[in-house]
Amino acid sequence: MRAVCFESFRTTPTIAELPDPVAPADGVVIAVEATGLCRSDWHAWSGHDDTVALPHVPGHELVGHIVEVGADVREWTLGQRVTTPFVGGCGACEWCASGNAQVCPDQTQPGFTHFGSWAEKVVIRHADLNLVAVDDEIPAEAACSLGCRFATSFRGLHDRARLAAGETLAVFGCGGVGLSAIMIARALGARVVAVDISAEALALASRHGAEVLVDSTGLTPAEVAAEVVRAAGSAPAVTLEALGRADTMNAALLCLAPLGRHVQIGLFAGPPEAAIGRVISHELSFLGSHGMAAADYPALLDLVRSGALRPQNLVTRTITLEETPEALRAMDAGTHPGMTIIRP
Repeated sequence: MRAVCFESFRTTPTIAELPDPVAPADGVVIAVEATGLCRSDWHAWSGHDDTVALPHVPGHELVGHIVEVGADVREWTLGQRVTTPFVGGCGACEWCASGNAQVCPDQTQPGFTHFGSWAEKVVIRHADLNLVAVDDEIPAEAACSLGCRFATSFRGLHDRARLAAGETLAVFGCGGVGLSAIMIARALGARVVAVDISAEALALASRHGAEVLVDSTGLTPAEVAAEVVRAAGSAPAVTLEALGRADTMNAALLCLAPLGRHVQIGLFAGPPEAAIGRVISHELSFLGSHGMAAADYPALLDLVRSGALRPQNLVTRTITLEETPEALRAMDAGTHPGMTIIRP
């Protein structure tokens, strides 16, 4: 099969001819229909994730059809169209048993713990626990984004922060994850403030549901926080950081109302310094979101089927495998506005 592969961290990947993957007894092989280009893939390529072994094939957001089924798989058959959470549970631990496979200590992640979906085929392990059926009517551009950015944002807002209709959410960073959060918040009936330094990203945020826009260019975290409160008319009840930067995280914490809830989705290259004093004095909740278990997808899929969520509208670029290495390198300078989809 053809795949994007890198031999060492931060060297330009190549298009390699690799052996076709073989389904493990508990897993499947999926022919990739579409896959996403995500900031997490850049972190893997940059060497920020110690689960990545070299050589490596990135990619963790995908949709496709099952082309091989392991001997122990009972719930899935050849030809089914599926996606998967980027975190796959082991199916045997207490966390998987309680429905929280996204924090499984023995988790697997395509594109991190094993070869990923920037390829013509990819293996998904523990398939009976980790696969999600996808209707043929759902576009590939929508389906492949459900494995990471939409699932992570949905769980962060719906299950972790319990964002309610009528509340105000401030989203810091309007790339793929941030725009997903904005769409989800609007579908949940919340009011959204979008914060970014890119006029193009803010325009996309406005198009997809943000009512208030804040350009944070050149501002300190305290100044950003003050501007969010001024522009919104009051301190938000919930904030979400989608970049993985200490300054934006702290701006989010500083603008929260007392008893506010902060959702951290952006991954950091190193340990950040946080405004812990504010967390203590305002009794803030600091909440992580690390994806969503396959069993929790029905509520998210219902929003997509109904048209209340249209992830495909966030796709601003579709590229080939051959164009992917340069697109990955270009992320050193920031993310492309909207979502980028790869069609192997």
